[in-house]
Order: sequence, then structure tokens, then C-alpha cells
Amino acid sequence: MTDTRRALPSIGALLERAPVRALLDTAPRALVVDAVRATVAQARESATAPADDEAWAAAIVQRLAELSRPSLRRVINATGIVLHTNLGRAPLADAAIDAIAAIAAGYSNLELDLAQGARGSRYVHCASLLRELTGAEDALVVNNCAAALVLALNTVADGRDALLSRGELVEIGGSFRVHEIMAKSGARLREVGATNRTHLADYERAIGPDTGVLLKVHRSNFAVHGFTAEATVRDLAPLASAHGLPILHDLGSGLLVSLEAIGLRGEPTAREALDAGATIVVMSGDKLLGGPQAGLMAGRREAVEAARRHPLARALRMDKLSLAALEATLALYRDPPRALREIPTLALLAATPESLRRRAGELTVTLRRAGIACDTVDSTGSVGAGAFPDAELPGAAVALHGDAEGWSARLRAGSPAVVGRVHDGRMHLDLRAVLDSELTDLAQTVVAARG
Repeated sequence: MTDTRRALPSIGALLERAPVRALLDTAPRALVVDAVRATVAQARESATAPADDEAWAAAIVQRLAELSRPSLRRVINATGIVLHTNLGRAPLADAAIDAIAAIAAGYSNLELDLAQGARGSRYVHCASLLRELTGAEDALVVNNCAAALVLALNTVADGRDALLSRGELVEIGGSFRVHEIMAKSGARLREVGATNRTHLADYERAIGPDTGVLLKVHRSNFAVHGFTAEATVRDLAPLASAHGLPILHDLGSGLLVSLEAIGLRGEPTAREALDAGATIVVMSGDKLLGGPQAGLMAGRREAVEAARRHPLARALRMDKLSLAALEATLALYRDPPRALREIPTLALLAATPESLRRRAGELTVTLRRAGIACDTVDSTGSVGAGAFPDAELPGAAVALHGDAEGWSARLRAGSPAVVGRVHDGRMHLDLRAVLDSELTDLAQTVVAARG
């Protein structure tokens, strides 16, 4: 048997062949050359080579498409996890998308006071809305919640002790742990209490001349049950006041309105935390709030103003597109029923099991008509991003027959890509986090991915 690798054409020879040369009319030469090199390398490794010029051109076109594909791609989330960290967390509301487009298309008053015709500050654009929605005296936004926590700690407790319950030494994902973040803030962690039980007296005994702040970290990504005790912000407030200490509360998920109406309980809102006595609260913009990645800080005027003046604030500032999206998202919260309808995260969380079963049934019918064996099954979704860890969201999924891992790989390679979950040996497409506008694309990707 002849080893075709001995007769592989050179890169230059391939570029001179008419079908390949034609590619130079539609793609940059450097990219075509890279595609040719990669195709030749693949042929050399596989011990087979395209049979003729047309086959070489087809292989090069395929490789060219792979090289041209953006790294950051659209994905349909069929996992049942609404705030999936690996899939970008919160999809944005139409109002936020429109705001990004409007600001991205030209110039803006990012740091210009239009009324005065003088230099302004980017920090003003979301501050008034946050004050209105949280009841805070002042507010500041930076680029993510961990940044807001570092900035707040460095502002109020640089070189001093931050008292934190051992039960709140959480890992927030990606192996980032609160005590490691604190170490970079300049504040010194001082642990109080036990993992399962921390009392007010534990904080009181730990307060000393080096204490700078009482820190509370909401356990948003896990729950502790059984023999437990916790000193709440409301419990800590008189103690903090008596010693002239601030209370910093990391809320994590960023809840602005109660979600009890849709059956989700146990996450404090920013207003509730401030009303309970927190000096500063920090929270995320791209989790339960349903906006872009951001770190929101709200609280007492003097504390927030000190953070705003801090040199670190400039290093952590938000860009104009994220500010535009955040402002538009916050504006929707002025009308909570509207926010529940128009902010995708909230709308997906509010979807009823009946509506999800109907949508799953319709998708099942569509796929069966295309010759794909599948069934509608009950499913249990989750909030994700560490929020409401005990909550189970009943819903529905489409279970595809056949090799589950094969389905998974082919769906991930689709355009758009689809990420579902393998359950009981079958590929499940959970409808909880699938937007109405994505149903047609979802069906088409599944049909294209059948083996």
C-alpha cells in the first residue's frame, strides 16, 4: 500500500492550484496560508490525503471556516440552569441590548457634564437609579462583585482586621475563596465563631483596637441546615454602632426585588440589608439582577464617596457599554412587574411548569416530524450562579434517543451551539433557560446534529 504522505504537495504548489487560488479573493492571504498548512499537516498525520485539487480545496475551505470562526460564540442554554456561569450568566433585556447599540455606534457623554459643558464622571450614570432602588445614600459601580468587595475592604479596613464568621468563608467559584480575595485587599481576616454556629458574642469578644469592619458574606452558593446559628446584620448593627465600626455585607447574587411571588425565598434584597443596618452592600450585576457583569456598591454616603475617590476605583471602573446596559436594566426595576416580564433572567425563573411542558411538547412534535426519536419528560432546573442553592425548579425537557455523548458533542459543534445535559444515559434538552426566540434555532441545530 502506497503511503500518500510521500507525495504531499508543497504549500506553494497548493496555493497555485486554481480552486485554492480562488480562495484568496474572499479571505486574507495569511489566513488561507494558515489553512493550507493546517490541512497539509492533518494529511501528513492521518496517512491519507485529498485525492485531487477539488478535494484539497474542500478540505482547505473547511479548515478556513474553522480558523475564521469567532472564539466567543452564541450558545443555546438547554441545561436547565438559568444563571450558568460557564455560559455567560444573565442574558440581557432588549432595553439593555438597545442601549449598548446606541452607545457603541458613536460618542457619548461618558465623562462629560452636558448641562455644564465641563468634564464629568462616569460614576454618575447609574448612581441615582441605585440610590432610588436600594434606598442607599450613595452608590458606585465597578467591573465585578469581587472588585467591589476588594475596593470596599481596602477603603474601610486597610491594614486592620475584618471580622468574618467561619461559616461564611465561602468559595465563590473558579477556586476563588473569600479569604484569598480579602488578603489582596489589605484587610486582615479574623475568623469568629464556628462553621455551623456563630453568635453575636463571638463578634463582641473579637473586637479590638485593630478591628476595621464587621464583614458578612451571604452564603448564596450553599446552605447549612441542622444545628446552626447566625448573627444577622440586624443583630450586629447595635454592636457595630457602639464601637464605631462599619458593617460590610457581600450579598453576592444582587437581588433588587423579592422573588417570593415566584416561589423563591431566602435571598435578601439590597434594600433589606441596608435597612437592617449594613454600612455598605456589594453585589453582582450579572446574576439575579439580570444585567451585565458589574460590581454594585451601595450604602452610607461617606463610605461610598471614600471608595469613589480611592485610586483603585479607576483600575476597576466599568466601560461605557456595560454602563449603558446596567442603566437600562436598572431602569426596568422601577416597575417590578415589568422587570419580571422583560428581564430574561427573571422571566425564565418565573416560567411555570405548565408553560415549559407545552414548549417541550411542541419541540418534541417538531423533532419527531424530522425523524428524530425523542420524548417529553419532566425535569428539574436550578437558578445557578450560587443563588437559591436549595431551590428546585420543576419543568420539562426533550429527551433524545440514541448515544447521549454523541449527541452532546454534535450539538456543541452546531451553529448556534447547544449545551444540554446527560441524564439517565440520555441527552436532555431542558427548556427552562431556552428563550422563545431560540426555539426555531434549537430545533434546526438538533436536526442538523443527528448522527
